[in-house]
Amino acid sequence: MALSLSSTNNFKSGLAMRSIMIACLGLFLSACGVNNIPTYEENAKAKWSQVLNQYKRRADLIPNLVEAVKGAAAQEKDVLTSVVEARAKATATTVSADMLTNPEAVKAFTDNQAALSSALSRLLVTVERYPELKANESFLTLQNQLEGTENRIGVARRDYIEAVRLYNTELKTVPGRWWRSLMYSDNDPMAEFDVTPEETVTPKVNFDN
Repeated sequence: MALSLSSTNNFKSGLAMRSIMIACLGLFLSACGVNNIPTYEENAKAKWSQVLNQYKRRADLIPNLVEAVKGAAAQEKDVLTSVVEARAKATATTVSADMLTNPEAVKAFTDNQAALSSALSRLLVTVERYPELKANESFLTLQNQLEGTENRIGVARRDYIEAVRLYNTELKTVPGRWWRSLMYSDNDPMAEFDVTPEETVTPKVNFDN
């Protein structure tokens, strides 16, 4: 009976020791950054989703904006057409979170969005010649919404750039590169992109002239 109790106690002690060792190992691995790569990866993907959301919001505003301008400045056909075509090209180019490691795909996407930004800027400069738009509440509302969306795009892009910087740095530096070779060999750097000075300027129209 005593032997049986001793064996049971030894078994329980062994289980307790193993549990403590597993817990300590988990804390050690966590402290060593074993989870940093997947954590930074998911954060960057989440930030990219916000970029896509804001670009979609802008794309959704454009048809109504074009219609409002067309009503007062139908003769500006070339400018309006360039916006419509740029929007079509931008919305046709999609980059999912799983494609962020493809620099060519990300560049094509951002180039098309930049082209749309340029076309919108030309449109808003052109409509300055049409004072009747000052009294068009629909246009004024859309223009304000567009400005707000451009600001949100800038913030979303900035947050994505920072998230990618953290993720890519983790892949290249110790101990992250060790964990990558041991556990995350399929993880590749994500594509980076720069915000040009022109893209940081929100398109504006001066309706007081």
